[in-house]
Amino acid sequence: MSEVKVNKISPRTNCGTVTLGDSGDTFTIPAGATITNNGTAAGFGATGAASWDTTVKTTGFTAVSGVGYFVNTTGGAISVNLPAGTAGAVVAIKDYAGTFDTNAVTLVQNGSDKIGGSTDNSILGEEGIAVTLVFIDSTQGWLVTDSGLQSEAPGPQFITATGGTISTVDTDYKVHTFTGPGTFTVTCAGNSAGSNSVDYLVVAGGGSGGGDDLGGGGGGGGFRATSTTYTIGSAPAAPLTSGVSALPVSAAAFPITVGGGGAGVNGAAQGNSGSNSIFSTITSAGGGGAGAGNSLSPYGPGRFGLPGGSGGGGGFWQCGPQGTGGTGNTPPVSPPQGNSGGTSSPPGARASGGGGAIAVGSNGTSNVGGAGGIGGGLPNALGTSGQNCGSYYYFSGGGGGSGDAAPFANGALGGGGDAGPSGPGTPGNGTVGTVNTGGGGGGAGGLGASGNLGAAGGSGIVIIRYKFQ
Repeated sequence: MSEVKVNKISPRTNCGTVTLGDSGDTFTIPAGATITNNGTAAGFGATGAASWDTTVKTTGFTAVSGVGYFVNTTGGAISVNLPAGTAGAVVAIKDYAGTFDTNAVTLVQNGSDKIGGSTDNSILGEEGIAVTLVFIDSTQGWLVTDSGLQSEAPGPQFITATGGTISTVDTDYKVHTFTGPGTFTVTCAGNSAGSNSVDYLVVAGGGSGGGDDLGGGGGGGGFRATSTTYTIGSAPAAPLTSGVSALPVSAAAFPITVGGGGAGVNGAAQGNSGSNSIFSTITSAGGGGAGAGNSLSPYGPGRFGLPGGSGGGGGFWQCGPQGTGGTGNTPPVSPPQGNSGGTSSPPGARASGGGGAIAVGSNGTSNVGGAGGIGGGLPNALGTSGQNCGSYYYFSGGGGGSGDAAPFANGALGGGGDAGPSGPGTPGNGTVGTVNTGGGGGGAGGLGASGNLGAAGGSGIVIIRYKFQ
């Protein structure tokens, strides 16, 4: 290798340009060498610039002007001796392991040089700190020209939370299932680069079936859900999650309310509505109780299904106008949280089914009660709670309305209870809505008998899903 030694390279003409090498060439500056300018030229060797030494320092050392250092104080506090101060000298220090708050770095002055106008040494004791110091003059000495924290350029952070029954699904997601009251406690709210919002399923308690004889089916509990962290595809509940945003969370405790099903009724009585389920700003309304059957005399409002998340089905009356179904999606939200119950019409038609998350309850016919409206089916991305059918898990199905001819009306997918059978001397109790599905209870049968049970609705459920890694 040849070597050329000169003190100065000048262009052949005044204000000319000197070119060093050709495009693609590399010029190596030996360790310890510095490049300076006259204090006025910009760019190459500009005053205040530091080149970073990528060998991490773990013990005390003397800094060299123009160099930045990554300092690891995991093993204990470290002292860094500043170089002799000359105008334009620069030194930079960065907390390598985020431990300066535990083991600080002390910047030690060189002789009478000052730091920020003070003759005291300086302490770097903040986690993640990085500082650049430039020596200006004997009055102020070393001044900080730039500083920052690692937290100002965070990487991905993810939600961390407790509460309910926790499971891991799809590798990177946590699911919290609440089958009763509890608290979803977020200890880290994450960030947008990782996760900072949650998907949810909030199902209210289902309404109970109407009392004998030939009571309507209870309405399914209100169904509200999102599907931003999983593929819902063609699942039956897809229309109910379309366009609904995930729920942002903060580091806080979120009380969870899981609504109970409406209590069953014995004999000639209108069914009871279910109770609301609540998570944060999301409230799902309890399903409507169903209308009572013919034993309720005279005809009156008791034959009507009650409004709710989904409405209760109307009850039967032999001699006059029939019971209308309760209105679903009450109070209204978008997408709707449920559908209306069926209406027993024309006169003499049997009891109607309760509404479900996806469909209205069926109307009763001349001898056959109406089936409940189908509930919302979801993939197992939210776990395996709900009534399983095929590859989906269903919630918020309507209860069946009772009739006097087989086949007796079925409760719908989503935990809806079947209607009670009818006929003199035949026990006509409806079937209870399935627990933690929000299914409506089945209506009482018992044509020609009395004291038959309009069955209770199923309790609701709250499920929360988020990315945790």
